[in-house]
Amino acid sequence: MRAPGFIVMVLFAVMFLMPGKQMMDHLPSFYAPAYAEDYWKTEFDDLCSRTQDVMAFTPEELKGFIQRCDKLKPMITKLGESESKVYLKRLDLCRNLFSYALEVKANGK
Repeated sequence: MRAPGFIVMVLFAVMFLMPGKQMMDHLPSFYAPAYAEDYWKTEFDDLCSRTQDVMAFTPEELKGFIQRCDKLKPMITKLGESESKVYLKRLDLCRNLFSYALEVKANGK
């Protein structure tokens, strides 16, 4: 019966060798450089793509998007000057739209 041992090994590999977004904060320091660049861009693309259907989200989802924008901002400030300027402006526009939609929903309009 080697199957249980194999399953444990696969689960270990998935959890520690292929971390998802939720595990980024818990990565050992030697993983951070490899995933940091891809992570911010993937997160940025995911957040800003959601602005097309902004009014379809619940207030809780909108608050989550705003928090994710706030968490992403320090990562973008570490980029080069011109690149960070462009991405920070776009991130602020996305965050402002989430915030506006949340305000509209809170006021019942």
